[in-house]
Amino acid sequence: MTASDSARAAPADGRTSPSGKRGVGLALAGGGPLAAVYEIGALAALAESIGGLDLTDADIYVGVSAGGIIAAGLANGVTPHQMCRLFIESDAGALDGAPLFKPETLLRPALKEFGKRARSVPRLLAGALLHYAAQRGSLVASFERMKEALPAGFLSNQAIDTFLRATFAKAGRSNDFRKLKRKLVIVATDLDTGRAVRFGAPGWDSTPISVAVQASAAVPGLFAPVEIGGRHFVDGALRKTMHASIALEEGVDLLICVNPIVPYDSTLEPDRRHGARRHGARTRHARKLAGGGLLDVLSQTLRSILHSRLETGMASYQISHPHVDILLFEPNQADAELFFTNIFSYGNRRRMCEQAYQNTRAMLWQQRESIAPKLARHGMELKLAVLRDKTLSLVRQTPGRRAISQLDAALDDLERYLKVAS
Repeated sequence: MTASDSARAAPADGRTSPSGKRGVGLALAGGGPLAAVYEIGALAALAESIGGLDLTDADIYVGVSAGGIIAAGLANGVTPHQMCRLFIESDAGALDGAPLFKPETLLRPALKEFGKRARSVPRLLAGALLHYAAQRGSLVASFERMKEALPAGFLSNQAIDTFLRATFAKAGRSNDFRKLKRKLVIVATDLDTGRAVRFGAPGWDSTPISVAVQASAAVPGLFAPVEIGGRHFVDGALRKTMHASIALEEGVDLLICVNPIVPYDSTLEPDRRHGARRHGARTRHARKLAGGGLLDVLSQTLRSILHSRLETGMASYQISHPHVDILLFEPNQADAELFFTNIFSYGNRRRMCEQAYQNTRAMLWQQRESIAPKLARHGMELKLAVLRDKTLSLVRQTPGRRAISQLDAALDDLERYLKVAS
């Protein structure tokens, strides 16, 4: 896991941003259920380890896809530890009035979309036959219009809207951007224009937060586009990976970014003792990701594209916002477990959240000499005693649960090594 300040700070004596405002921004990228689990673990570590930082009291939250779920929760005063109990521990008492959310609900077929396309088949077939009879041309060309019968997405993410709507209905929380105490921006992409839309910004703040998050998380081809006001929206990461620039435009002087998705580098060997990575160390199973099949190849391709865009954006902020301290937290590229894990496994979700928590703590300790001065400029400090405490954990572990988790991890490792060792 790494943290980088992609914009060098100006002298600390009373500096302010160009707008004259001093504040904290939080930008969270997406990446599916795995991203949400990772972000919960990392944010819990930051909340515990940084004195003066209240993640539920930032000046602006920017969320994309799964990051939108976490950002919306924080903006509503839900802490990372409460999210861990709710999402990871399946603790019904974690948050008053909140139902339990299970990633498996995202595997429900888009029945409404299937029905819509099925009803169009007779019309499309009749049109194709008439075209062929009239033109006497190519049979393939006449029946090409049948492609419109293919669904725009195979799964429904309606469960996101349902879950968040119920969660934010309780007193003290809101599903209305305009009623939040802190600014929240959820980014989605307008499918018909290809432009990024900032839900929560003026002109786009009447849409319920839950619907905006559902739209932002609608991965093209997987989930059906979400219709809002007669327009269709999909994943907000189509234009940018994180959209951190939105927070910078607000004039914050400290921006904390969490990006859960990085490409996997099989030539790097992780140092399990410190949560770091050793460069140049080639493991015995280095590798052949192609041996894992199409899904592994597509996953690595998507991760590489998303991370490349993120690196480009972060580099540009050095030039455009030299007065801002930007801390980026993301996983090690050597983390095979993060790449290969099955996020729909309950044991895996627990283990991955704990791993993100511990690795973030380790990173903060390793880079304390460079991070502490940056935080001090904003009235914050690293809690070194907390970082030294090796007994701390995020996910509760009973002896029986620990044994099951270890067995689950061993089986996952065996499966992973069999896939890539040959």
